Amino acid sequence: MTRFIVERSFEPPLTRDELSEVERRMAPCLELYGVRWLRSFWSEDRRRMVCEYEAADAASVRSVQHEAGARFERVWPADVLEAG
Repeated sequence: MTRFIVERSFEPPLTRDELSEVERRMAPCLELYGVRWLRSFWSEDRRRMVCEYEAADAASVRSVQHEAGARFERVWPADVLEAG
């Protein structure tokens, strides 16, 4: 499995309720496409977000985003760099 980063931006800023709704719609899509959500980072102003997923390919990650109606700008494969 490969790690993928999904970049998002929001104008106006995303609300907690909007995020919860996207998460609700996304849950069955993740299972359907065999994608595992690992973590997300949300900017303090709620205008930017990056999400990390694990999947067989980028097409599966994109399909999850499209079917869940989750806005995104790009998906790219990533390697993890750890401290030390």
